[in-house]
Amino acid sequence: MVVRHAKAVPKRATDDFGRGLSDRGSHEAPMAGDWLERSGYAVDLALCSSARRTRQTWQLMLPRLSQPPPTLYQDRLYEADADGLLAAVREAADEVAGLLLVGHNPAVQEFARSLCGDGPPELVERVRAGFPTAAVAVFTVDGAWEGAGPGTARLTAFRAPGDED
Repeated sequence: MVVRHAKAVPKRATDDFGRGLSDRGSHEAPMAGDWLERSGYAVDLALCSSARRTRQTWQLMLPRLSQPPPTLYQDRLYEADADGLLAAVREAADEVAGLLLVGHNPAVQEFARSLCGDGPPELVERVRAGFPTAAVAVFTVDGAWEGAGPGTARLTAFRAPGDED
Protein backbone atom coordinates (compact mmCIF):
# COMPACT_ATOMS: atom_id res chain seq x y z
CA MET A 1 0.00 0.00 0.00
CA VAL A 2 1.31 3.41 -0.95
CA VAL A 3 -0.07 6.53 0.75
CA ARG A 4 0.66 10.16 -0.02
CA HIS A 5 0.49 12.37 3.05
CA ALA A 6 -2.67 14.42 3.52
CA LYS A 7 -2.88 18.10 2.57
CA ALA A 8 -0.27 20.17 4.40
CA VAL A 9 -0.08 23.84 5.30
CA PRO A 10 1.58 26.06 2.66
CA LYS A 11 5.35 25.88 2.30
CA ARG A 12 5.75 29.48 3.41
CA ALA A 13 4.28 28.62 6.84
CA THR A 14 7.41 26.89 8.15
CA ASP A 15 10.39 24.82 7.02
CA ASP A 16 9.37 22.01 4.69
CA PHE A 17 10.27 19.12 7.01
CA GLY A 18 8.26 20.65 9.84
CA ARG A 19 5.12 21.47 7.85
CA GLY A 20 2.05 20.03 9.48
CA LEU A 21 -1.34 19.14 8.10
CA SER A 22 -3.91 21.73 7.13
CA ASP A 23 -7.45 21.51 8.45
CA ARG A 24 -8.40 19.74 5.23
CA GLY A 25 -5.56 17.25 5.66
CA SER A 26 -6.54 16.59 9.27
CA HIS A 27 -10.03 15.73 8.02
CA GLU A 28 -8.95 13.59 5.04
CA ALA A 29 -6.30 11.43 6.74
CA PRO A 30 -8.70 9.60 9.10
CA MET A 31 -11.04 9.01 6.16
CA ALA A 32 -8.21 7.23 4.34
CA GLY A 33 -7.74 5.05 7.43
CA ASP A 34 -11.47 4.31 7.51
CA TRP A 35 -11.38 3.25 3.85
CA LEU A 36 -8.37 1.02 4.45
CA GLU A 37 -10.11 -0.69 7.37
CA ARG A 38 -13.42 -1.15 5.53
CA SER A 39 -11.60 -2.50 2.49
CA GLY A 40 -10.05 -5.28 4.54
CA TYR A 41 -6.42 -4.66 3.61
CA ALA A 42 -4.25 -5.77 6.52
CA VAL A 43 -1.12 -3.81 7.34
CA ASP A 44 1.65 -5.79 9.04
CA LEU A 45 4.26 -3.02 8.92
CA ALA A 46 4.19 0.68 8.07
CA LEU A 47 7.14 2.65 6.74
CA CYS A 48 6.63 6.37 7.18
CA SER A 49 8.72 9.40 6.33
CA SER A 50 9.76 11.20 9.49
CA ALA A 51 8.55 14.58 8.19
CA ARG A 52 5.81 16.08 10.33
CA ARG A 53 2.99 15.91 7.73
CA THR A 54 3.58 12.22 6.96
CA ARG A 55 3.76 11.32 10.65
CA GLN A 56 0.53 13.23 11.29
CA THR A 57 -1.18 11.56 8.35
CA TRP A 58 -0.27 8.09 9.57
CA GLN A 59 -1.07 8.90 13.20
CA LEU A 60 -4.57 9.98 12.13
CA MET A 61 -5.05 6.84 10.01
CA LEU A 62 -3.66 4.41 12.58
CA PRO A 63 -6.48 4.54 15.17
CA ARG A 64 -8.96 3.68 12.40
CA LEU A 65 -7.33 0.27 11.90
CA SER A 66 -8.56 -2.62 14.01
CA GLN A 67 -5.08 -4.19 13.94
CA PRO A 68 -2.60 -1.28 14.19
CA PRO A 69 0.80 -2.37 12.86
CA PRO A 70 4.27 -1.46 14.06
CA THR A 71 5.63 1.64 12.34
CA LEU A 72 9.15 2.58 11.31
CA TYR A 73 9.65 6.33 10.88
CA GLN A 74 12.54 6.82 8.48
CA ASP A 75 14.38 10.04 7.63
CA ARG A 76 15.50 8.57 4.30
CA LEU A 77 11.90 8.50 3.03
CA TYR A 78 11.60 12.30 3.34
CA GLU A 79 13.66 13.20 0.26
CA ALA A 80 13.67 9.78 -1.38
CA ASP A 81 12.98 9.43 -5.06
CA ALA A 82 11.06 6.47 -6.51
CA ASP A 83 14.20 4.30 -6.43
CA GLY A 84 14.72 5.19 -2.76
CA LEU A 85 11.17 4.15 -1.92
CA LEU A 86 11.68 0.89 -3.80
CA ALA A 87 14.90 0.25 -1.86
CA ALA A 88 13.01 0.67 1.43
CA VAL A 89 10.27 -1.73 0.31
CA ARG A 90 12.79 -4.32 -0.84
CA GLU A 91 14.21 -4.46 2.68
CA ALA A 92 10.95 -5.68 4.23
CA ALA A 93 11.12 -9.11 5.82
CA ASP A 94 9.50 -12.01 3.99
CA GLU A 95 6.97 -12.55 6.80
CA VAL A 96 5.52 -9.05 6.21
CA ALA A 97 2.49 -9.66 3.99
CA GLY A 98 0.89 -6.21 4.19
CA LEU A 99 3.39 -3.38 3.84
CA LEU A 100 2.29 0.26 3.85
CA LEU A 101 4.48 3.23 2.91
CA VAL A 102 3.60 6.86 3.67
CA GLY A 103 5.59 9.37 1.65
CA HIS A 104 5.73 12.48 -0.50
CA ASN A 105 5.20 13.47 -4.11
CA PRO A 106 6.63 13.39 -6.68
CA ALA A 107 8.30 10.19 -5.44
CA VAL A 108 5.07 8.48 -4.34
CA GLN A 109 3.42 8.93 -7.74
CA GLU A 110 6.56 7.91 -9.64
CA PHE A 111 6.96 4.86 -7.42
CA ALA A 112 3.31 3.83 -7.83
CA ARG A 113 3.43 4.33 -11.59
CA SER A 114 6.62 2.29 -11.89
CA LEU A 115 5.21 -0.62 -9.87
CA CYS A 116 2.11 -0.90 -12.09
CA GLY A 117 2.56 -3.89 -14.31
CA ASP A 118 -1.10 -4.74 -14.40
CA GLY A 119 -4.46 -3.82 -12.99
CA PRO A 120 -7.87 -2.50 -13.95
CA PRO A 121 -7.23 0.06 -16.72
CA GLU A 122 -9.32 2.77 -15.04
CA LEU A 123 -7.29 2.46 -11.81
CA VAL A 124 -3.95 2.37 -13.61
CA GLU A 125 -4.95 5.49 -15.54
CA ARG A 126 -5.88 7.29 -12.31
CA VAL A 127 -2.48 6.54 -10.78
CA ARG A 128 -0.72 7.64 -13.96
CA ALA A 129 -2.75 10.87 -14.07
CA GLY A 130 -1.95 11.97 -10.53
CA PHE A 131 -1.62 10.98 -6.89
CA PRO A 132 -3.60 13.43 -4.74
CA THR A 133 -2.88 14.10 -1.11
CA ALA A 134 -4.35 11.43 1.22
CA ALA A 135 -4.65 8.98 -1.69
CA VAL A 136 -4.02 5.26 -1.17
CA ALA A 137 -2.91 2.79 -3.84
CA VAL A 138 -3.01 -0.92 -3.09
CA PHE A 139 -0.77 -3.30 -5.01
CA THR A 140 -0.33 -7.06 -5.05
CA VAL A 141 3.28 -8.19 -5.26
CA ASP A 142 4.04 -11.84 -5.89
CA GLY A 143 7.05 -13.32 -4.13
CA ALA A 144 9.50 -11.72 -1.74
CA TRP A 145 9.76 -7.96 -1.31
CA GLU A 146 13.33 -8.03 -2.54
CA GLY A 147 11.99 -8.96 -5.97
CA ALA A 148 9.69 -5.94 -6.22
CA GLY A 149 10.49 -3.59 -9.05
CA PRO A 150 9.16 -1.73 -12.05
CA GLY A 151 6.20 -3.51 -13.59
CA THR A 152 6.12 -6.31 -11.00
CA ALA A 153 2.94 -5.37 -9.14
CA ARG A 154 -0.76 -5.45 -9.85
CA LEU A 155 -2.75 -2.37 -8.84
CA THR A 156 -5.80 -3.70 -7.03
CA ALA A 157 -7.35 -0.55 -5.53
CA PHE A 158 -6.97 3.20 -5.53
CA ARG A 159 -8.76 5.65 -3.28
CA ALA A 160 -8.48 9.44 -3.24
CA PRO A 161 -10.37 12.07 -1.24
CA GLY A 162 -13.76 12.68 -2.80
CA ASP A 163 -14.18 9.12 -4.01
CA GLU A 164 -17.43 7.47 -3.01
CA ASP A 165 -16.58 5.36 0.03
